[in-house]
Amino acid sequence: MNHLVAPSILAADFANLQRDVELINKSEGDWFHVDIMDGRFVPNISFGFPVMKAVKKHATKPLDVHLMIVEPEKYIKDFAEAGAYSITVHYEISPNLHRTVQAIKELGCKACVALNPHTPVALLEDIILDLDMVLIMSVNPGFGGQKFIQNTYKKLADIKALKRRYNPELLIEVDGGVDATNAAKLIEAGADVLVAGNSVFSATDPLATIAQLKQG
Repeated sequence: MNHLVAPSILAADFANLQRDVELINKSEGDWFHVDIMDGRFVPNISFGFPVMKAVKKHATKPLDVHLMIVEPEKYIKDFAEAGAYSITVHYEISPNLHRTVQAIKELGCKACVALNPHTPVALLEDIILDLDMVLIMSVNPGFGGQKFIQNTYKKLADIKALKRRYNPELLIEVDGGVDATNAAKLIEAGADVLVAGNSVFSATDPLATIAQLKQG
């Protein structure tokens, strides 16, 4: 399949949110990446259901929801009802991961598990058959604009090997420091979905930047 691009609305201008949502609608981007942070699992707070519902009201593309929160299982139903297409939970904060993944699927959403930069890919071997997507964090989660961690390429290769062995339909997503300088290398290493925030919304021409990311 051709790779997907998911612009992260965390980097959008919240004073002009509808404008930026409509920009993504008319772009070559495939999904909206929606980062939810609670100030506990990560040292930042983003936004909750009201903002997500506002995005959903105007968005014409799927919402890829990334939960960087403690006890995500308590809120999965709410995010599904708010319009999530896919829901990502972190391996590091989900002691009953299989149960959480099944709950996401039962609500009709795609189930995804994220790994922080220090978390080994091998830990997903026992659950990879149940997943629709794996998100490899290429920065430490919580803030935009961080420097890309080079070990990400090895992790992408490792998860690609597990994909081939256990779940060929699995999507591999990468988030953090993604831009036109590393997109092609990330795709070559195994990425199916590129999440890009600052590199899109700080660009002089966001539409051209998204188009460039689509070209890889």
